[in-house]
Amino acid sequence: MSSTLKFIDKNNSGFFATVRERVDQYFETNGVSKRANRSMVLKTVTYLLSFVTLYLIILLEVFPSWVSLLLAIALGMNMAFIGFNICHDALHGSYSSRPWVNSSLGFLFNIIGANVYVWKITHNKIHHTYTNIVGHDGDLEVAPGIVRVSPEEKHYPIHRFQHIYAFFLYALASISWFFRKDYKKFFQKRIGKHENKHPKIEYFNLFFFKLLYYTLFIILPLIVMDITWWQFIIGFLALNFAEGLVLGLVFQLAHLVEQTEFPNPGEAENIENAWAEHQMRTTANFARKSRLATFLCGGLNLQVEHHLFPKICHIHYPELSGIVKETALEYGLPYHENRSFASALKSHYNFLKRAGKK
Repeated sequence: MSSTLKFIDKNNSGFFATVRERVDQYFETNGVSKRANRSMVLKTVTYLLSFVTLYLIILLEVFPSWVSLLLAIALGMNMAFIGFNICHDALHGSYSSRPWVNSSLGFLFNIIGANVYVWKITHNKIHHTYTNIVGHDGDLEVAPGIVRVSPEEKHYPIHRFQHIYAFFLYALASISWFFRKDYKKFFQKRIGKHENKHPKIEYFNLFFFKLLYYTLFIILPLIVMDITWWQFIIGFLALNFAEGLVLGLVFQLAHLVEQTEFPNPGEAENIENAWAEHQMRTTANFARKSRLATFLCGGLNLQVEHHLFPKICHIHYPELSGIVKETALEYGLPYHENRSFASALKSHYNFLKRAGKK
C-alpha cells in the first residue's frame, strides 16, 4: 500500500490494549472459541438451504409467475444476507480457524455476483484501515458526484435533494456492483491511495466468476424457464432491487450517520488518534440488542465491535458489545449507536440532508 497516512497515538491511550485484554479474558473464562459456534453453523445451513430452495423453485416454475416474482424478491434479500452472515466473516478469516473453510465459504461471494479478490482489497485492507477518511476509504464513494458525504467533496445544486433520491440509488447497488463496480475497481490505477497491481490469475478469475454469475442468473433462467424476455427483466430487476436496497441501507447505517466523524489528515497525512480510537469515532452500531437484526445483518449492526475485532466471528459480538462500550466510556471515547433500525435510518436521512447543504 503506497499511502503514507499514519495514525499517531497523541494521547498515548491504552484503550485498545485494555479492551483486547478484556475480550480475550471473556473467551478464556467462558471456554469458547472466537470462531463460529453451533448457532453460527445452524445459521449458515439455514441461509444456504433457503438460497438453493428459492433458486430451484423459481427456475423450475413450481408456482405461478406472480408467486415467482415474490420469491425473486425473497431470493435477492437472501443473497444479501448470505453476504452479510457467511461471506463477510469467511473473507475476514473469522468464521473458522481452518483456512480452507474460510476460502470455501468466501467463494460463495463469487456465486452471488461479487469478486472476492476486489472485496479483500477495498474492504479488508482499505476500508478497515482508513475508515471515513476522504480520499482513502473507497466505501465513501457511494455515488461520486451524485451523493455527497463530506465537506471535502464538491457541492452541486442537486445535492440539496440527496436525502430523497439516495434511497432509490441504493436499490441499484447490486446491479452497479455486479456489472460495473468490480470491473472499475479492478482496472483503475488506484483504489484510494492503494496502487493496483494484480496477479495474472486474478484477471482470469474476475471474468470467469462473473460469467458464472451471469450464467446462473441470466442465461440459465432464459433457457430453462417458459417466460418472455420482459417477464425475465421484471424478475431480475425485482431480485436486484431487493438485494441492492438491503445492501445499501445496512452498509450506510454503520458509518454515514449523524454521530460519526470524517477526520481530515491534512497535508501531513496524519490522523492524531490511535487506530482503535479512530474506529470508535467513525463507526456506529444500530439495534445492538435486537436478535433479529443481528441474525439478518450478520453482526453488521454491531460495526463497532467488528471494526475492532474483525478476526472474531460476529456470532459473539452481542456479548462483546457490553465490554467494548464500558471500556470506551471508561477511556472517554464515544460509543456511537442507534437503538433501532428505524432510528439509524432517520439519522442517516438527517446526515444526507446535512451533507447535501452547501
